[in-house]
Amino acid sequence: MHDNNGPSAEGGGNRVVRLRGVNKTYGSGAECVVALAGIDAEIARQRFTMIVGPSGCGKTTLLNLIGCIDHASSGQVEVCGQNVADLHDDAQSDFRAHRIGFVFQNFSLMPVLSTFENVEHPLLMLGVPQAERRERVLAMLESVGLSAKAAALPNQLSGGQKQRVGIARALVKNPAIVLADEPTANLDSTTSRAIVELMRSMQQRMQTTFIISTHDPQLMGYADAFIRLVDGHIDRSAQVPA
Repeated sequence: MHDNNGPSAEGGGNRVVRLRGVNKTYGSGAECVVALAGIDAEIARQRFTMIVGPSGCGKTTLLNLIGCIDHASSGQVEVCGQNVADLHDDAQSDFRAHRIGFVFQNFSLMPVLSTFENVEHPLLMLGVPQAERRERVLAMLESVGLSAKAAALPNQLSGGQKQRVGIARALVKNPAIVLADEPTANLDSTTSRAIVELMRSMQQRMQTTFIISTHDPQLMGYADAFIRLVDGHIDRSAQVPA
């Protein structure tokens, strides 16, 4: 059964994200652009939630606020029980590094690093010992079906394989949340479904929260819950296709 747009029906102790009166604007005066307006929502932990809506509706902005990449202009953004506005810049970076994994539309792999090294990189940043890094990276590459590509550079991989590397990199540090911004936008429809099925499988296996933005109706049936955005507002009137 799918939740439709509103706050989670589950108990507050089960939420991983809470948004209250969140607004985000860029610029000022006549140049002011309202990206998000009055966002109230809760996202339950260990679920596969999709933020859906047309291009330009505020999906990326909302993910950036949840991911501590950007700051709300007003309102409260709470992630893993932490009001992120209370964190200074260094603490916010540390929080993001430990708690949040990212999967990008354009893959964002480091071209001079191998598949293994790209997945290993977050663990290096966290100071994980070498033996543990190797064990975790190899296990993750096996999980996403890329053991045979460990030594390959990104330019030797297909688009679908690059995104599998991205998923492995996001998950290798065991984050509380994985944020994926239009992760299938640069893939064909068959590969897109395979990538979403992989993310869904990994979410269930690792009991991680996935929050994914998409405008592709073919992918929406994989979600446990939706937040539908239209022009920076949550649209609570329309049913999202299951």
